Amino acid sequence: MINKGLVEIRIHGRGGQGAVTAANILVSIAYKNGLWAQAFPFFGAERRGAPVTAFARIGKSRIRVRSMIREPDIVVVLDSKLPRLVNVTEGLKKGGCILINASSKDELTSLNLTGDFKIYLVNATGIALDLKLVLAGWPLVNTAMLGALAKILGFPFKTVEEAIIEYLGVEGGRLNVIAAKRAYEEVVEV
Repeated sequence: MINKGLVEIRIHGRGGQGAVTAANILVSIAYKNGLWAQAFPFFGAERRGAPVTAFARIGKSRIRVRSMIREPDIVVVLDSKLPRLVNVTEGLKKGGCILINASSKDELTSLNLTGDFKIYLVNATGIALDLKLVLAGWPLVNTAMLGALAKILGFPFKTVEEAIIEYLGVEGGRLNVIAAKRAYEEVVEV
């Protein structure tokens, strides 16, 4: 996917799920792969559980644009209930893709995600719960989703692991690396 000059990514999550952290770690992964990148958040209500959006751009050359991404190539959805509250596919480029945290294709049926784009899913919530990656009762799905996204983008997992450990530290990153690796291996196109 990085074969084109610039890839723009919009991440939809809820406050406390780590959308902004995922965007920041994604930038580090891109750098480790010899690319240019930038990440930035957009906050609304700024409270746990409220919809949050983060953005990332990855390119082969210096990125000069510094604005919100209105027509992303990729949309990442950390919570499968968000499409009922937010139009997550708004502006998604023709031929783009959406990566959603869902347990099965059946879970996606009610979301009416239709358009000229690919849909990928990974059960990041299940992975986080299996690993007990939970904070204040919320499964931490961001690194699992990041692992799945890295696979879609074609990044080697080694750089994902390195970036997570650099950002979260060895102890804090250990389970997050495992979550990312599982999602990297389990993401599927539906």
